[in-house]
Amino acid sequence: MIDKRQQELLKWLNEVLKTDSFTCEPASSDASFRRYFRVSLPGRSYIAMDAPPEKEDCTAFIAIADLLRQQGVNAPKIFHQSLSKGFLLLSDLGKACYLDQLTLETVDNLYSQAVGVLHHVHELSVSGLTIPTYDSVLLRREMDLFNDWFLDGLLGIKLSTSERNGLAVMMQVLVKSALEQPQVFVHRDYHSRNLMLTDTGELGVIDFQDAVVGPITYDLVSLFRDCYIDWPDHKVYAWLDQFLQQRHTRGCLDNVDTASFYQWFDLMGAQRHMKAIGIFSRLLLRDKKSGYLQDIPRTLGYLVNVCSQYKALSPMAKLLDKHQVSVAVERYLMANA
Repeated sequence: MIDKRQQELLKWLNEVLKTDSFTCEPASSDASFRRYFRVSLPGRSYIAMDAPPEKEDCTAFIAIADLLRQQGVNAPKIFHQSLSKGFLLLSDLGKACYLDQLTLETVDNLYSQAVGVLHHVHELSVSGLTIPTYDSVLLRREMDLFNDWFLDGLLGIKLSTSERNGLAVMMQVLVKSALEQPQVFVHRDYHSRNLMLTDTGELGVIDFQDAVVGPITYDLVSLFRDCYIDWPDHKVYAWLDQFLQQRHTRGCLDNVDTASFYQWFDLMGAQRHMKAIGIFSRLLLRDKKSGYLQDIPRTLGYLVNVCSQYKALSPMAKLLDKHQVSVAVERYLMANA
């Protein structure tokens, strides 16, 4: 069924393509209000983005797409745009996202490509970037989603004052760890659903409009401890070793030892996974999108695991155990299957 926004999009496509000889089929949607359509003409195809201007701002997407392409990253090229209507016509990077291609046999090569792109964007001078900073306010706001939308909103768990205070202290540790890291260009959602494998075998990068200047480990966590697919810890830390060696080879002499880098990575993961679990819950409760619920157990598993390893994260470990949060999630999923 074609809705009003899609009718407006079709009319706009007629105008910019100067033809009505095309098909326009849903390509994907994401956790925002944006939708994507594959526009097919004889011999070529595009992706049309529908971003309602009252809810989404395309200016960041346009600016960052240009920045990434200048840096040699295969981000979508923008052929036509209408900020007033909230429509963009983009190059089509194909249908094969990393998530559909990752296996034990392919992961090392695919992640090597993905890490190579990170090295390129880490070369950008942050002083020249006109994008937001991943500051303490934003880091805390994201972590608050965990209690507001997941514990309280989804599971109905009410924390005591002492538990809230303990979480506040732990969150301060996570903020400090994030801010003491080298600050670089951060995609902020650099995972297997936003990395495309094109027909030529090249990596394509999408969904980068929320990029910030932030901690160097953030995109590594998104990639290696992906909310949609998981890998054994020994492989994760081996990939981190390779990343550090490659940075050293490229002349980046970070003043941090390997153990400290691992800790940065692990604590960054705690922050990101609190955020992700909160967002997955909000998508159901506020936006009526239930597709992300199945990813909560995996993401919560990361959080449980890392909190068991660091004394500074013990307030989270204790409340997860006291309230049997993992069990509560499984019960919720079974009841709402």
